[in-house]
Amino acid sequence: MAMNSIQFQPGLSMFEFMECYGSVEQCEAALERQRWPEGFRCPRCACTKAWPLRRSGHSLRQCRGCGYQASLTAGTILQDTKLPLTKWFMAMQLLSQAKTNMAALELRRQLGVSYPTAWMLKHKITESMRLAEADRQLHGSVQIDDAYLGGERSGGKPGRGSENKVPFVLAVQTVGLNAQAYRVCAALLPFRRSALAEFCQRHLARPLTVYSDGLDCFSAAAHAGVHRRIVTAGGKAAAQHPAFRAVNVMLGNLKTAITGTYHAIKFAKYASRYLADFQFRFNRRENMKQMLPEMLSALVHAPISPLTALREPESAC
Repeated sequence: MAMNSIQFQPGLSMFEFMECYGSVEQCEAALERQRWPEGFRCPRCACTKAWPLRRSGHSLRQCRGCGYQASLTAGTILQDTKLPLTKWFMAMQLLSQAKTNMAALELRRQLGVSYPTAWMLKHKITESMRLAEADRQLHGSVQIDDAYLGGERSGGKPGRGSENKVPFVLAVQTVGLNAQAYRVCAALLPFRRSALAEFCQRHLARPLTVYSDGLDCFSAAAHAGVHRRIVTAGGKAAAQHPAFRAVNVMLGNLKTAITGTYHAIKFAKYASRYLADFQFRFNRRENMKQMLPEMLSALVHAPISPLTALREPESAC
């Protein structure tokens, strides 16, 4: 069997990580490059000249024009963090290079922080991933299918009525004669035609051919482009149908990544971040060394998210 070049590519080794991001100064320099890629620009007067300062261990830039002191983290999801940047960067390294991801409990052990701190790190990073992937669009040949996340709770409702089961849709853009998965887009979504129509309008772009099963709500895909509706029986035969092989492989990989990483998570509350985590990393899998800078860019461009906002339950579209 031929070696999969993407699967066997070298990632960012821990040795390389320490060489690039092992000190606070290196982390600050990397953050500054993402924050001001064309050089410092004062958020108040747009002056491009500043003096570097340090206050309470934090790096600042004092504008030479108006005297405004700009923090590297102000206005981003990192604002007011009390953790050293080296902890943030190590968390990004661990989350970006793991095969299936890493739970907050394991982050706690690896970083030597409390569980609430590890949970905060995990959810701020995955929230920034969600925002970075919010406008993802697929085109060409796209396979789409519905699924559920979560299992039954003891004493709760059985089957699809379980309080911990949430519906979602996974769309997979394929390439080549073998219809290999190229890009994915997942969304927490009720199986209603109006919700699917909104998903298609936002995430599918022409030229487009959509392949779906006979679920009624997928008829909304006809408005996005050419719709190939294939009615199949359930079971193994349906999963192996050529028109759905890529999306079923991705569904299997997504569920394996989740069940292989987490023992207990609140799907009904935070499903969008778990989906975005998988989507973000899969869509950038061709360059593992670049994954950490991509995460850093997502963090820098994500708005302030207080812990109370992170803990608010999500809702389907």
